Amino acid sequence: MKNLRLPFLLLLLHLSLVQPAASQEEPAGAAGGATPVSDELATRDQHYDRIEWFNERVFLFNSAFDRFVLKPVALTYGSVLPSPAQRGVRNAINNLDVVRKVVNNTLQGKPLSASREIARFVVNSTLGIAGIFDIATKLGLEPSDQDMGITLGVYGFSHGAYLVLPLLPPTTIRDGLGMAADAFMSPLQYFTPYYVPLSVRATDIVNNRALDNNVYEELERSIDPYSAARNAYMQLRQRKLRTARESKY
Repeated sequence: MKNLRLPFLLLLLHLSLVQPAASQEEPAGAAGGATPVSDELATRDQHYDRIEWFNERVFLFNSAFDRFVLKPVALTYGSVLPSPAQRGVRNAINNLDVVRKVVNNTLQGKPLSASREIARFVVNSTLGIAGIFDIATKLGLEPSDQDMGITLGVYGFSHGAYLVLPLLPPTTIRDGLGMAADAFMSPLQYFTPYYVPLSVRATDIVNNRALDNNVYEELERSIDPYSAARNAYMQLRQRKLRTARESKY
């Protein structure tokens, strides 16, 4: 079982299916979304979806899995647990990502942001009752959520080809490698039995799916769901990268 622990952990760590990353950050059409995608999507990189024929087929498979498996489970979960409680679950799970946030802010040369993430963890883990309540933000400790994909981008690595894999969220070559690296920064996999991080990640997937159901419904109503999900993901990641590059601390 120990030999299977890491592959299962990586699978559940990334299992969000076709969920646009905007559901966790900001909508694709939010303020700032009207600006052109940053320089990485300029003319030299305009053909980032080089294997669209493959991605579209996998996207259809993931969409079917979401429709017939994940969505029913999430809607049932949402009918039992009210939205405020779901947001508390999301806050608590996000609070556990402190190592990833601190490491990536440090690698980006932002010690103040790294220190702020440590302070957020301490405040939310105590006053926020294990992170259920985001007291730190109310106290002015704004989050600076960073991941290895963004860190690699800050150091000049191009995003590479857009990629959709079975039972995994949309990504790119760079962000996929970054997610794999971030997976090793979860303290739970080192200090708890293998089923604890698996259970936490499974809960996170279902909880996020229930909270963001309106995002999925909007995606399903779009004329071209595949392109909508791809463009939302790429634009969000480029906005996040641009913000990381512009932030000095």
